[in-house]
Amino acid sequence: MQPAMTQTRGTPLVGKYPAAVALALLALCPFIVLSTATLLIPQQLTISLHTTTFGVNLSEALSNAAYAFGAVVAADLILRVPKWATYVACEAGFVVGSLLCVAAPGVIAFTVGRTVQGMATGMLLVVALPPLVTAHGVRRLPLTAAFVNLGLFGMVTLGPVVGGLAGSYFDWRWLFAAVAVAGVTGLVVGLLGFERTAAASPGIGFDKSAIPVAACATTLPFLGVAWLSRGPVTSVGFVLPFVIGLAALALLLVRQYRKDEALMPMRLIMHTLPVTGVGAAMVAGAGFTTLIELAATYLLRARHDPPGLVGGLLATQMAGIVVAAWMFKRVLTTRWLPALTFAGLGLVAVGGGVLLLLGSGFDAATVAIAGLLLGFGAGAGVAPGLFMGGLSVPSNRLGPTFALVELLRSEAAFMVAPVLMYVALLAPHLLSGVRLAAFVTTAFVVVSWLVLLGLLLLGGTRPHAPDLAAWIDGDSPAYHSHLWRGPCATRSRTHDRHRHTAVTRSQRTRRSSPL
Repeated sequence: MQPAMTQTRGTPLVGKYPAAVALALLALCPFIVLSTATLLIPQQLTISLHTTTFGVNLSEALSNAAYAFGAVVAADLILRVPKWATYVACEAGFVVGSLLCVAAPGVIAFTVGRTVQGMATGMLLVVALPPLVTAHGVRRLPLTAAFVNLGLFGMVTLGPVVGGLAGSYFDWRWLFAAVAVAGVTGLVVGLLGFERTAAASPGIGFDKSAIPVAACATTLPFLGVAWLSRGPVTSVGFVLPFVIGLAALALLLVRQYRKDEALMPMRLIMHTLPVTGVGAAMVAGAGFTTLIELAATYLLRARHDPPGLVGGLLATQMAGIVVAAWMFKRVLTTRWLPALTFAGLGLVAVGGGVLLLLGSGFDAATVAIAGLLLGFGAGAGVAPGLFMGGLSVPSNRLGPTFALVELLRSEAAFMVAPVLMYVALLAPHLLSGVRLAAFVTTAFVVVSWLVLLGLLLLGGTRPHAPDLAAWIDGDSPAYHSHLWRGPCATRSRTHDRHRHTAVTRSQRTRRSSPL
């Protein structure tokens, strides 16, 4: 197959690094800000949309499910459709979804808008982020990693601040209007800066074995956890979709591992470093999301603090993640990336331990200190862990790898938090419930830290710096680690390399980045 022809006429920003950064961040940040901003405006949404807590929770659950599902859909779609066209369509869809939220007269229209936002952003993750990482050389890769950390996970820490301002000083619809403006800006930058390349494999068929199962694996569990605001944990409305959804997720992962030409490189990441890195990212993300939601709930419902004050106390997260992004930039090219990942996971546990002091008379200081630790923990644990997975596969498989790891991370982060919030709200006193849920979360993070560290040590892979030059070239992973011999991991890494070569031979043109 001949390389795809590139047309750059009318795209004056093509190849410009600042434009590439702006393009990726404008595509992803608005939705990510909303994912935590809405934690501080539940009452406003409930009253304005004439709905119940369940209605608001359902809209958030479906938006998160659509985000995870959209990443999988994009991994399949970009093989047949030019990436620039996919980017433009998704960014336009995001704007439409945002405007639908702004004008929503009730919860149904709002839920549709939020779902469209999530679907578009999940697809944009796979379309826009990998080119930013791979297209600008080894020298800029550490800086790019820092931008990714600040743009993705830094926006999570900004969300409570924005939500607090919206909850205290202006109507929530203005927040979604601002998000729509950001989407329009991203659309314009994409039209000017996304390189017009042809699809990698336009003749390839639709992956019937992955997409329908992925739809069940994302939608059903999130529907189940949303039901917890309406019924008990023993109700059919929770148990049935939750169990079926998790079974669908397990089936999807097993089938992707066993399939010769898998949509997502499950077999390629079944090695020590990516397994421990992705596992740490999942746990750190789930712990961070849960603990922040618990702290915000306690301040809003038990202390009756205004949203603006709550957002201000949680603003310390931003300082923590800035430090983590700087450290990430420093260690990416060294052998210490796994150490940073485990340090971040450990500080999420420490932050959870600090929240156990709630109710001692120093709640403001407690939340501020916990926010600082949790911000650093998320910044040092999630993005570095995901890069441990991404650097363990050839760079021309980075898009499908991001789809896989974001699917797993999203499932962990957005399913654990509602379950533990249910535990907290079930207690006779909210303070005791929040402490119990924080203790369970902290214990879960600590146990996971020990298990993942044991797996890393038992894997026998010595710390080593990634070979970023070979990785950027497209055919070789940056990290080489021993095979993880779990229940499905029975083939050698040499076999994986031969299989990867066979799968990607028809997709060589993807080495030429669309940015």
